[in-house]
Amino acid sequence: MVRPPRLIAWELTAGCNLSCVHCRGSSTSRVPDNELTTDEAKHFIDELAEMGSPILILSGGEPLVRKDVYEIAQYGTDKGLRVVLATNGTLLTPEVARKLKDSGIRRVSISLDGATPRMHDDFRGVPGAFEGAMKGIDSLKQVGLEFQVNTTITKRNLDDVPQILEMATSIGAAALHIFLLVPTGRGKDLANEEIPPAEYERVLNWFYDQQKTSTIQLKATCAPHYFRIMRQRARREGIEVTAKTHGYEAMTRGCLGGTAFCFVSSIGDVQACGYLPVVAGNIKEEPFANIWDDSTLFNDLRNVDEFRGKCGRCDYRKVCGGCRARAYAATGDYLAEEPYCVYVPGK
Repeated sequence: MVRPPRLIAWELTAGCNLSCVHCRGSSTSRVPDNELTTDEAKHFIDELAEMGSPILILSGGEPLVRKDVYEIAQYGTDKGLRVVLATNGTLLTPEVARKLKDSGIRRVSISLDGATPRMHDDFRGVPGAFEGAMKGIDSLKQVGLEFQVNTTITKRNLDDVPQILEMATSIGAAALHIFLLVPTGRGKDLANEEIPPAEYERVLNWFYDQQKTSTIQLKATCAPHYFRIMRQRARREGIEVTAKTHGYEAMTRGCLGGTAFCFVSSIGDVQACGYLPVVAGNIKEEPFANIWDDSTLFNDLRNVDEFRGKCGRCDYRKVCGGCRARAYAATGDYLAEEPYCVYVPGK
């Protein structure tokens, strides 16, 4: 029996008020004509509630440009889902923050890709984006709505990451989630800014060390190697990886696409994640449960023994899995080996 998803990222709209250089969806102010209506959105939530109670991430684009975002959040909350919101923060005001909290939003993630206005605004393509995001965070704090910081790491801001962690801690974030760039959407233009495999390894080892002393939650997302590194480091330190020693990360794995997580686009396309542009099905055309249980894409991704190259031979394939989106971007094959991994199985 296939377990229902634990986490769903839903691109509520592809529209956005910014034009970020690394945007997965190449979002602009133009909104597709066939985005899900409010009624279709509620029907999707009904389907999810019948399967279980996943965490539902209302994302974009920029979800706050959609006028029914509060109605949809309230509907999901009333159906028993934990609803959270991912935003660039620039449209947050005290009034918006209050409406989000009243509609049941449990946490808001704010994207900050630099510890300074210069670095962040460079990514976002709009002067003042950093100041706008920080004002948005102040609005969340005024109403007591929990927030986390999301950061995409490239060569451009790699040296800023320690300062970003320091900033996230000082402003009262509940967590810092780091994302390693996957070259899709407008991010394809930044392919030469992906950090090299050796730096990838170094930054994730640094992240592991920060876990020991950080006063906020740290999570490596789109960085499945971390789950190998965590076990390698723990073994060297004579520590068994358990829920008691490493918390939730001991019970999960690297790439969750198709096993515990999926992405749903604003027009209803279901994908393993937003960075892997392979469509498993469309919720306008068939029930979400059927897509989740029966699609070729998801069933391929659930069988780690079918992974190719060194990922197929790797002793960590069940806890890492490699980045399937990065493999696809490099080779056109989502089962191919992860191209940004230095680990050699068997050595």
